[in-house]
Amino acid sequence: MKINTLLSIFAPKDVKFFPLLEETASILVQSSSLLQELFSSTDADRRIELCKLIKIEEVKGDKVTGGIFKALNNTFITPFDREDVHALADVMDDVIDVMNRCAQKVLLYSPHRLPEYTVTLANIVRKGSDEIQSAVNELSNMKKTDFRLRSHCKEIKRLEEEADAVYEEAIMSIFREETSTVELIKLKEIIQELEKTANKINSTGKVIKTILVKYA
Repeated sequence: MKINTLLSIFAPKDVKFFPLLEETASILVQSSSLLQELFSSTDADRRIELCKLIKIEEVKGDKVTGGIFKALNNTFITPFDREDVHALADVMDDVIDVMNRCAQKVLLYSPHRLPEYTVTLANIVRKGSDEIQSAVNELSNMKKTDFRLRSHCKEIKRLEEEADAVYEEAIMSIFREETSTVELIKLKEIIQELEKTANKINSTGKVIKTILVKYA
């Protein structure tokens, strides 16, 4: 047996990463909650405020992710492969970044309306974010929560497929119904960012599933 393998078995694993990953997941959920409200609100001033709040969450996420990367550089034994810790932190940060980008486009473009399709997509993003948080919270005890983790990953994939279907309907709808070329371009870009967010959530589910397959 290799020395490194022996060390990984007998050396105590630094568990500081679990609270940090859980904190990132919490920021992700808070961002999705604000995004959901953004697309449901009809108050222009409240929308501006929500966009600013989402930006604040994005900055928080960057700080926590930076802390995880720094800890990885200073820690010998991690709870699972450092590449997997890095990948999970990185992809969750990507989700938060895309949510912020979506919100900033709403703020920048100020579309005359936000169609019901955008509300539906934002709701799917919120549900997917909740699934990520639940899955990440299970990681510290994954050998006992194998079934629940698999269920969360399966639901994340299902939600991404639902988002794809809604996205296609939304794009067809705005091209069919929107008479202003400028408004069409605005809405198309916003809808695309929502769909990218759902895709990034699914990418997060894939990373979690990889960890699960390796260690559960």
